[in-house]
Amino acid sequence: MTFAPTFLARGLCAALMLLASPWANALVFAVNEGVTYRVPLEEVRGRYAVIAADLSKLLKQPVTIEPVGDYNLLRRGLQSKAYDIAMIHPAHVSIQAIKGSGYKLVAVTKGYQKYTASFLVSADSTMSSLADLKGRKLGAPDEDSITSWMVRATLRDAKIEPGQIAITYTRYQDAVPFFVENKLTQSGATAANALVKAWQAKGGKILAQSKSVPIKHILASPNLGADQVEKIRDYLIGLDGSDEGKKKLEPTQYTGFEKYDEAKMLELGAWLGL
Repeated sequence: MTFAPTFLARGLCAALMLLASPWANALVFAVNEGVTYRVPLEEVRGRYAVIAADLSKLLKQPVTIEPVGDYNLLRRGLQSKAYDIAMIHPAHVSIQAIKGSGYKLVAVTKGYQKYTASFLVSADSTMSSLADLKGRKLGAPDEDSITSWMVRATLRDAKIEPGQIAITYTRYQDAVPFFVENKLTQSGATAANALVKAWQAKGGKILAQSKSVPIKHILASPNLGADQVEKIRDYLIGLDGSDEGKKKLEPTQYTGFEKYDEAKMLELGAWLGL
């Protein structure tokens, strides 16, 4: 009978020690690498480990990496402000966080500011504009992918109502050209440059392209102070300015980060329908 109080006391002491530990105030760095090509969680942690360690020293708080593959889980975390820093692949999710939860745009990833959806058609297609897609079938990636958000915005610009076109969504962008090649759809939309180049190399045509949208954003929670946000921004933007910084970027496979106008990002959000 004497064990229960002792055990309870020990548990209480452990909890108090944890609360006193600096890890109780650890900042959470959420990382999302997109919906089409999922990266193993441990690999994601490894990619950003050095950057997280640097941010820990810079902010004088531990920074823990939390890979998040599912967009709805990512949204819930952003809505509850569970993430202090977030690397977000899809523009629509980060724009929702900026508009709805007060997150700040820290930086965008170099080389990813011109993400564009291309509408593929076969070499023998007689279509000459997006208007010709009315009454036809279109293949596109996952319905909640940034590519498909851009596709729907582009179709709205072309005055094509949802009921005037049948969109077949697929988990993998690689399947989009297959749809067109095998006459399952009359057109296919993809933002994967490799697929577009391969399509054109085989004689396929590009019917139209969407506006460009930056992807892979770094956001900061409204819970962080302005000085903390600036420290994070300065650190990330400065990484590619030295050989040491470039070495730290190598695991991420990105060349660097740069500033982007948050107001301009929100304008793109309005175009996307957010």
